[in-house]
Amino acid sequence: MPARRITRQIKLNKITIGGGTPVSIQSMTNTDTGDAAATLSQIKHLAAAGCEIIRVAVPNRRAVDALPDIIAGSPIPVIGDIHFDYRLALGAINAGIHGIRLNPGNIGDESKVRLVAEKAGEAGIPIRTGANSGSIKADFMEEKLRKGLSREEALCEALVDSALEQCAILEKYGFRQIKVSLKASDVPVTVAAYRHFSAISDYPLHIGVTEAGTPGRGIVKSSVGIGTLLLEGIGDTLRVSLTADPVEEIITAVRILESCGLRTAEPDIVSCPTCGRTEIDLIELAEKVENLISTIKNSGKKIKLRKIAVMGCVVNGPGEAKDADLGIAGGKKQIVLFKHGKIIGTFSETAGFDRFKEELIRYAK
Repeated sequence: MPARRITRQIKLNKITIGGGTPVSIQSMTNTDTGDAAATLSQIKHLAAAGCEIIRVAVPNRRAVDALPDIIAGSPIPVIGDIHFDYRLALGAINAGIHGIRLNPGNIGDESKVRLVAEKAGEAGIPIRTGANSGSIKADFMEEKLRKGLSREEALCEALVDSALEQCAILEKYGFRQIKVSLKASDVPVTVAAYRHFSAISDYPLHIGVTEAGTPGRGIVKSSVGIGTLLLEGIGDTLRVSLTADPVEEIITAVRILESCGLRTAEPDIVSCPTCGRTEIDLIELAEKVENLISTIKNSGKKIKLRKIAVMGCVVNGPGEAKDADLGIAGGKKQIVLFKHGKIIGTFSETAGFDRFKEELIRYAK
């Protein structure tokens, strides 16, 4: 696995981003930001699921007025998402926001961007800028297409040029605490744009596939795109964008980081596919094990096991999964429990799961 790309470091409240620090998980609330109580409730729910940075929409003055209460009560750093009206950005900064998401291209006159950059600099907070496929300038695309590039190649280069232009505007006014995103709903374009940008700059990067869709499709697109970048050492923060409850975004993000070796699963759960040898309800059993582990972890406990295996038969049981700290495998309407490849007992399905639960709880601290 390539080394992490070393970027300049920025501070988002107590979180350090870039410079090889751990990749942080981000999401966005979908509540009315003007309703501080509802927004805080969702933030706390997301934080409990593993969210480390939260972004809230700031579309009007009512949202700005709610920010002090939200910021004071949030267990994680809060970023204000600003579009079109620079006064909302200034209001968010005055409210104590920890970071700003800003697109200089839709703020209007550059003097307004300057005011935001100077105010953010005085407050010592970062600005996330960048581009997505729906907001790049038409002339950027037209220029690339005239050169004979394919639509995908043109979009990739236009994303990079747009992001560089926005960074240059902020840098022009002495602002350097910048994080960048370059997102498209097309996975190959997104990956290519981040690769290109990361090769020519040291800005920390917020990665993700925008408008990825509902969980069935969006999880796959996000896993492929984000996972590819992470395995190449690219990315400092990430968001999985799903048309779903934001908690789904956090669960997927955690699993992507675990799969890329950037987080410890605590424990890693492996299970085999079903086949004609399976004589128990393996799908139900695997789901029960996952739900049990989630319940234990959500209670605030950690499970001191590296790997747990849920296997469908004795062929794929203690033998193939012998490196598992604790395992459960199906037989003829029976369940076998094993530790490190050694069988510790054979039970009925019901009794077997109960015994497995007892063993698991022993390692929960």
